Amino acid sequence: MGFIQVDGLGKRYQVAVKEPGLGGTLRHFLRRQYRTVEAVKGVSFTIEPGEVVGFLGPNGAGKTTTLKMLTGLIHPSSGQVTVAGHEPFQRKTDFLKTITLVMGQKQQLLWDLPALDSLRINAAIYGLSDAVFRERVNELSEMLDLGSKLSQPVRKLSLGERMKAEMLAALLHRPQVLFLDEPTLGLDVNAQVAVRDFLRDYNQRYQATILLTSHYMADITALCRRVLLIHQGQLIYDGDLDGLLNRFAPYREVTVELADPCDANQLANYGELESLEGCTASLIVRREALTAIVSRLLTDFQVQDLTISDPPVEEVIGRVFATGAR
Repeated sequence: MGFIQVDGLGKRYQVAVKEPGLGGTLRHFLRRQYRTVEAVKGVSFTIEPGEVVGFLGPNGAGKTTTLKMLTGLIHPSSGQVTVAGHEPFQRKTDFLKTITLVMGQKQQLLWDLPALDSLRINAAIYGLSDAVFRERVNELSEMLDLGSKLSQPVRKLSLGERMKAEMLAALLHRPQVLFLDEPTLGLDVNAQVAVRDFLRDYNQRYQATILLTSHYMADITALCRRVLLIHQGQLIYDGDLDGLLNRFAPYREVTVELADPCDANQLANYGELESLEGCTASLIVRREALTAIVSRLLTDFQVQDLTISDPPVEEVIGRVFATGAR
């Protein structure tokens, strides 16, 4: 059994249905009708200790609902979940000391007080001694490059500094399982890089297990070797990023630099022409035809340079979500 074990996890909601107009409002008041919405449908996966796993999906796919079930905030309608040997919904003290949940659009620090005051409250909640509190604040603030910022009111901090302080607050009790929901949301590029570097360092230093959702593919490619894709409440892929490309991107990008300029008609039979500028052309070629196409290009043209690459990960995942491919 894995450190995080999810078997047939499902969540259904009853949502009230209201027709427009005054008549619809009266009927809604007197005889309310409901429809069932399946937010998560039979999701199963296993995560081992120390893994960093990306959890991807479009808005409304079921990512946050799944994270809330894994942290015990909501009860599943079906299936079973264990996290570090605990059933999350029981919300036992030992379980709560093992996990943390960071949501990029939520804050726990008190707005008008210095972050250090909120950290002291967290330390008291988790029963940390003053010595342990000081040691961990110093260690985490150094890792996050926060310096003296913790003594300033939270409202005076930049968005990136606030997110770092939120991260420190969430990790003060040194959890072994990190559930991160859009932790770099709204941050500038430099702040995103800093948060990624910190998470990588934390994972390596403490062998923490991390499940990360993000719309920024740079977060995923920088931190995660394995990804889970969820679409319309169903898990449609569980594997590494290279496997994702192989499964959902049935083509390669061929960029060829020719000795002499040519026109689009001359390249019409070598694949889908993506761009042509002077002597340089970019072609989209299906994987099964790649060897034959490259051979023909080398035979039919005087080629100065040729490169073959996979399409960007963002493009591949965008296509998966658009088609709901399985």
